[in-house]
Parts: sequence; C-alpha cells; structure tokens
Amino acid sequence: MVNPEFWRGKRVFLTGHTGFKGGWLSIWLHRLGAEVTGFALPPPTAPSLFASAGVEGLLHSTLGDIRDAEALTAALTAADPDIVFHLAAQPLVGDSYRDPVGTYATNVTGTLNLLQAARQAPRLGAVVVVTTDKCYENRETKTPYREGDALGGHDPYSSSKACAEILTHAWRRSFFHTEGAARIASARAGNVIGGGDWAEHRLVPDLLRAYAAGETARLRHPGSIRPWQHVLEPLSGYLTLAERLYDNRIDERAWNFGPPLADCISVGDIADLLASYWPTPAAWQVVPSELPHEAGVLMLDASLAQKKLQWRPRWPLSEALRRTAEWHLAWMEGQDMYAISTGQIDAYAQRPDSL
Repeated sequence: MVNPEFWRGKRVFLTGHTGFKGGWLSIWLHRLGAEVTGFALPPPTAPSLFASAGVEGLLHSTLGDIRDAEALTAALTAADPDIVFHLAAQPLVGDSYRDPVGTYATNVTGTLNLLQAARQAPRLGAVVVVTTDKCYENRETKTPYREGDALGGHDPYSSSKACAEILTHAWRRSFFHTEGAARIASARAGNVIGGGDWAEHRLVPDLLRAYAAGETARLRHPGSIRPWQHVLEPLSGYLTLAERLYDNRIDERAWNFGPPLADCISVGDIADLLASYWPTPAAWQVVPSELPHEAGVLMLDASLAQKKLQWRPRWPLSEALRRTAEWHLAWMEGQDMYAISTGQIDAYAQRPDSL
C-alpha cells in the first residue's frame, strides 16, 4: 500500500508528533526517508513513545500549541512542506467532559488555524486531517458507519471532531478548490492500540498498567463494542491517502480506516485476549463509570478505502494485541525501543494484506 519511493525526500509537516499516533507516524516517515517537521505540545504522558523511541532525534521538532495561530503558521511556513498530516488533538472523551472549552479550542480552532496556515504554503500538495470514528451520530446499532452517514457526537470530544470534519469540508470547498491548490481529505480511524501508549483512562494502557503491576484491571463497560486495530493500520491508510491526493489520483473527501467486523469485539474480550499474551496472571473487574455517557456500540465500514485506495488491514486483532504486549514487555526490559518500533513497522509493511 505505502510506496517508499514516493516518500523519499518529501517535506512533511506533522502536528501531534509527540503523541502516540504521531510518534509512530514520525518513526515510519523517517524510515521512509521523508524530511519531517513536527509541531506539538510536549509529550502528554511520562513515559512516552516520543522519549522512549527517541522520536525527537528523527525530525525537526517544534514545541507549540495549535491554538496559537501565529506560532503554528510560522512553523508551517518555515517547513515549506509538500504534505501536511494534522494529528494534534485533545483525544480523550473523559478529558473533554472535564475541559470542554479546551477540547473545542484544540480540536476545532486548532484545525482552523492549521487549514488557514496551509493556505499560505506555496508548494503544499496534500493535507490529511485526522479525526475519529466517534464523529458520527452514534445510534447504538450494529450497523457500521459509512462516510456519508450523519455526523454528531454525544460528548464534547466526539462533537468537536464532527465540527472539525465540517470545518475541513467547508475550507476545502471555499479555499482549496482552485487549480494548483493543495488537495485535502479527512481520515476517520477506529480505536487504535499499540506499544507506546500511556494515556490514562484508555483501555489498553490501563490494562497494561494493571497487568504489569500485578493488579486487577478496572473496566467501566466490559460489554461495549469498538472497532479495534493496531496503530499501524490507520497510519498506512493516512500515508496511502496522502500519496493519492498528492498525485491527484483520488477524491477529496472523508475516508474510514477500520478493522474487519470480526475484530469489532467487546472491551471484556480485549482484556481477556491481552491477558493471554501477558507472561503473568492477569485479571479484571467491573467498576462504575464516572462519565455521564459512553457509547455502547461503534463500528466502521472501511469498504470505500478498500475499493478506491486498495487499502487493507494486515494484522488481525490477535496479532495486534500480541505486538502491543511484546512492545510493552520490551520497554519494561530496557530494550532499544526505536529498534523494536522499526522492527514492527518493517514486519507490518512486509506482511500481505489480510483481506
């Protein structure tokens, strides 16, 4: 799916490079030979993938806030990119309840600032704005959502991402419709898992913390169903989408990147599967949720990306969880996490499509 020759020497501007997904994308782009400039706040957790895998040494790193339009514009202008990936966000549902104003400021105004800055980039060819599977108006059915379904969101995080989708669509039609303008698309991924994620109140990091400490993990909604996928799955989609946009070979629109329906399983099943890859006994229990609302069922239909981009998931959920556990165990043993991370990227890239 990803063409290494395309990326060699490409100038890439990446927001959110200090985060979990942004860190993995930074490593992959460096592996492909791209020249990357990152713009983000300091790592949101300690430890972090950014520090553990030495991401800072792989790119031109600028610490800044996407809510600061002047600083963001200056950094993007100096980078003079061919391609922009916008990943910086406030990504947690729980935090959006605690700080709704900050969530909207980051996810909506920050996206606005990024798209405005992109209008001033003369060589820019493609922009991929990353949102979320939670941008849909979730009606709690077992019907996977398609790109044309209604946007919405019960909680501040989800609705802020729906706003970012609407904003991206409007800016594309209003300011990037002329000949020679950058081509813009948005990308909606499932619930990503993988090594290097230490976020609080996110399922797999919470499980790993408990399992490593020999404690019983605490699950709020073990019956909730989500579209689980390894972080490399949507990243391969973002890279493929950017290639096609840049070469003017694909539609400017929203794209889903989700797993097969068989991998849309419950929170409790994830906990059990991950425990099976852990070297010591691991268990979980149910605790009351402190959040006003959490979706019970959410699934994505990624058939459009499969048909138009020839994108396919490569790692079934069992392998995604095994790789996640292996990464975390290697980190606990003090291994070279850049080598571990690039090893997983290489293994993923060399594996045939699973569908």
